[in-house]
Amino acid sequence: MKKNTETPAELARELVTSGITAATLSAPRSTSLPEKIKIRPVTLKTGEGFQVEQFRGPKVFHLNANAVELETHLAEWLETGYSRAEFATATGTVQVMANRRGELTALRKAKPRNASTSIQASTPEKTLHNRTKNYILKEGIPVPFLVDLGVMTKEGTVINAKQDKFRQINRFLEFIADVVPELKKAVASDKGKASREVSIIDFGCGKSYLTFAVYYYLSVLQGMSVRIIGLDLKEDVISNCTTLAARYGYTGLHFAVGDIAKYTETDAADMVITLHACDTATDFALAQAVRWNAQIILSVPCCQHELNTQLAEGETGTKSPGRHILSPALKHGIIRERMAALFTDALRAELLEAEGYLVQILEFIDMSHTPKNLLIRAIKINRFIESSPYTALRDFLGVRPTLETELAKSDDNDQGVS
Repeated sequence: MKKNTETPAELARELVTSGITAATLSAPRSTSLPEKIKIRPVTLKTGEGFQVEQFRGPKVFHLNANAVELETHLAEWLETGYSRAEFATATGTVQVMANRRGELTALRKAKPRNASTSIQASTPEKTLHNRTKNYILKEGIPVPFLVDLGVMTKEGTVINAKQDKFRQINRFLEFIADVVPELKKAVASDKGKASREVSIIDFGCGKSYLTFAVYYYLSVLQGMSVRIIGLDLKEDVISNCTTLAARYGYTGLHFAVGDIAKYTETDAADMVITLHACDTATDFALAQAVRWNAQIILSVPCCQHELNTQLAEGETGTKSPGRHILSPALKHGIIRERMAALFTDALRAELLEAEGYLVQILEFIDMSHTPKNLLIRAIKINRFIESSPYTALRDFLGVRPTLETELAKSDDNDQGVS
């Protein structure tokens, strides 16, 4: 059994990501709170979610929540609400206890292989965690763009050499499915009029496997009104994608040649996608998403060279405590490269949280399929943190990330600074 002390937000994020199958929170620290809270996964009209039962004396009150909303609730309940909690997840059990100072201790017990407990056996099989095996795009059902892009045969059989790509597409659509409720809320009218179309920008779309998949899922399968713009620097790729979109009659799917850092054709977007944009191109895309007040950001970073260069001994001449403490690791190029990539994404997450986003860093696809396997998911909740460890970590490492510089430019422009 593994024991850790951590923050409520970190723990809530871990629990929701692990796939909660049942949970109970008890021992409230205030009489204004329910005596007990129980959580279980359910299928809602908007997709997979959770039912929250709040027990107040003889009465029980029910609340439905999606994964993002549940994570927010859990972070608040664990921080100020409850001293004890028990969670069953797809990977095991977690017991949480709070001391008098409110510090949390989590006791984890991994689920034995091929084992099942009574609490898990009584819950629905279909959960957020195991949905990866129930593909959104089914093998055996031909999808036009997958056929033309060489992933499927005309009969719908997935080509062996493209099995990893097929899994990657379906995995990404699971992330899209999770945020559909947020997209619908973002475009809903305040006065009951027809909702406007969902606006999505895909930076660095490349051959656009995932761009087509997102449009197909939202427009064809979900029946939503969407407008997606795929942006890339390669003219021949954009020309081919434009031809395919016209062939399928995807009137809401458009492609354009353009630079992430210089794109000015729109001033707003509901969702921004950036997949495998190299090095600081990811930072320019994230900064644009923040400027547009995007409700959702999905980013799979790639080739994080910037901090690797800055962390190299003697590269910047900056003196920092981190350079000395981490020097046994930083002197090895391959270790420094991997550490730099992780630090880059951790700092990006902190900067986005400071802009009012709820941020998760999730596994996009198994490491055996691609080393570029981390996805940053940020959802605008306008919950601004009062203090952040960002500056302390940045100064400890002695680095200056591009995203910080770009966001500072945005702040200056908002304040009319030339």
